[in-house]
Amino acid sequence: MSAEAGTGAGRHIALPEIDSTNAEGFRRAPALDGPTWIVAGLQTAGRGRRARPWVSPRGNFHGTLVLKPSGPPEQVALRSFAAALALRDALVQLTGLPASFALKWPNDVLCNGGKLAGILLESQGLGGPDPVLCIGIGVNLIAAPDPALVEPGAVPPVSLLQETGLRITPEGFLVALAPAYARWEARFTAGGFAPLRAEWLAHAARLGEVIRARTGAETREGRFESIDASGNLILRTPQATLAIPAAEVFF
Repeated sequence: MSAEAGTGAGRHIALPEIDSTNAEGFRRAPALDGPTWIVAGLQTAGRGRRARPWVSPRGNFHGTLVLKPSGPPEQVALRSFAAALALRDALVQLTGLPASFALKWPNDVLCNGGKLAGILLESQGLGGPDPVLCIGIGVNLIAAPDPALVEPGAVPPVSLLQETGLRITPEGFLVALAPAYARWEARFTAGGFAPLRAEWLAHAARLGEVIRARTGAETREGRFESIDASGNLILRTPQATLAIPAAEVFF
């Protein structure tokens, strides 16, 4: 069973349970004619970056925005920054606590320094006649994974309820998130990445500080200087200034 409604920023399909909202997004994409949010009460096979399991208990937000964007893959991928900015906007709107939320490169949202939300972009057919982009978003609204299960050095997970005392339903969160994303999508379409980059940097966690970036078996330590016009992490090490397109970042 599913329910369909409007969010004010695209269609909204609500499902009681699904394997993965991203997987469902790809299954439904051929029949969709506009931006569509797919939200599930429970995910049985949710996943994060590098195919890691994403714990998806009821009461947390598990959703995917399905888009059919034109443009080259590297440009389409910059929508991860639009999603991060929309998440922060929605959280600030709902809590009134702007100082609590920061953005961690490449695709996490922090609350009081802990990992509150993650973003997973997956795509098919970009640059072709039938492109599909699924922007998967998970937010720990009421529960977070056990910190003991997180690898050493990683940012510990937190929940919005734990950090702020506020209990927000997934449906209430989508009411704020969907129009927030629509605003950033419009800015990206009209003005390119520059306005998103500037706003993202204004809320970046640990900007100007020493961090570690792990790519495969190699870990580099340096000062987090910026992100460039392609969304790459700019890391200044004692040997060189590097532009890193993908990495795991540790504080």
